[in-house]
Amino acid sequence: MNGVHDLGGTDGLGPVEVEKDEPVWHADWEKAAFTMFPTNSVKGYFGVDEFRYGIEQMHPAEYLLSPYYDHWAHTIEHYTVKAGAIDPEELDKRTKYYLENPDAPVPDRKDPELVSLMETIVHQGGSARRDSDRPAQFTVGDRVRIKENSPFGHTRRARYIRGKTGVIEAAHGTFVYPDSAGNGLGDDPQHVYTVLFRAADLWGQEEADPNQTVTFDVWEPYLERA
Repeated sequence: MNGVHDLGGTDGLGPVEVEKDEPVWHADWEKAAFTMFPTNSVKGYFGVDEFRYGIEQMHPAEYLLSPYYDHWAHTIEHYTVKAGAIDPEELDKRTKYYLENPDAPVPDRKDPELVSLMETIVHQGGSARRDSDRPAQFTVGDRVRIKENSPFGHTRRARYIRGKTGVIEAAHGTFVYPDSAGNGLGDDPQHVYTVLFRAADLWGQEEADPNQTVTFDVWEPYLERA
């Protein structure tokens, strides 16, 4: 998707402010938003790529001006309403109630099976690697170009690498293809490669450090032979 969230190589937005001794959470509601991602994902409301796509559909101004976990809350609301798990009118009523009564206790719900599942995922992770008998079309050392077209919907093909040429540095096997999974079309496993670019090829000879390189992991459908 070609939106404001794709900020690689974008300037004019000011410096990145690094907060000294930054806490993990700035407010308790961020903990809740963080927890809602895995718990709703395992229920099948969205996968990680759909989760990203939901964030990408925020209004550009809201996206740029809102805190990080606001983005999470937005996409969780988007998909749980879409799945029929949340009634928008009921959500509005509860939101109004807690705005007017900020110290009111939140509902207490126990789900031991979900807690056990979350503990397993936290310790073991959830790999995006998927088996596929699809043969690799490229190998380490191949010179490749990132396709320059601008796809609709979710994609992990950043604008600043489109049309650029680099060399495959590593091949990783097959993984969930975000451009399929993020758009609700299934895993469609594709080969993933690490491509090495010269900074000068990305930013231009005058702007780039001549000794600098950039690596980017790309899925095979993004590539063509150079």
